[in-house]
Amino acid sequence: MAEKVMLIVGAGPGISLSTARKFGREGFKVALIARSLKALQQYEEDLNREGIEAKGFPGDASSENSLKAAIDSVIKRYGKVDVLLYNAAILKPGKPTELSVDDLIHEFKINVAGALTSVKEVVPHMEKGTILLTGGGLALYPNADLASLSIGKSGIRSLAYSLHQELSPKGIYVGTLTIKGFVQEGTYFSPENIANTFYSMYENQTDTEIMFEEK
Repeated sequence: MAEKVMLIVGAGPGISLSTARKFGREGFKVALIARSLKALQQYEEDLNREGIEAKGFPGDASSENSLKAAIDSVIKRYGKVDVLLYNAAILKPGKPTELSVDDLIHEFKINVAGALTSVKEVVPHMEKGTILLTGGGLALYPNADLASLSIGKSGIRSLAYSLHQELSPKGIYVGTLTIKGFVQEGTYFSPENIANTFYSMYENQTDTEIMFEEK
């Protein structure tokens, strides 16, 4: 069986690293995109030490050109992407009337537009691929103190549904995991539990949206 490749955009120490670990243990090679080269090198080392082939590619989700260049480097190295996880987001407190238009647009680029750029770049290199988007309960229950991220998570949810309509006839599964709680180790909302759910979404490919909530 040909080795599969997972690309994670917005690599960080929580959900991203746990999901890289889960897919890596299932035989995936993992490509990671984040702004910090130093952080990427650390993730590479940690995953390689566990026997997972991982490689970091510096790229900025707020810049279309930077993100395209990073994804192009991934494609040049691996030739394809089987699973894309878009996990980039910016959590910056602020009420709606405190938000400047420039800040809202900048954060929207990271929270939503970067996901669209990522999808457009990987789809030509996918065959029956999987696109996973990290959603949040703020899409359903906006919070005035997190106005920008609330708008962003609403945008990701809408993007997931519209991408599903467009791409499912082409054999590409699109799913969003709507996390209705704060991600924290040692709780139901631990990165490991979330990573396991992302993997089950990849395996099952049934629902466009999974509600991740404590029953």
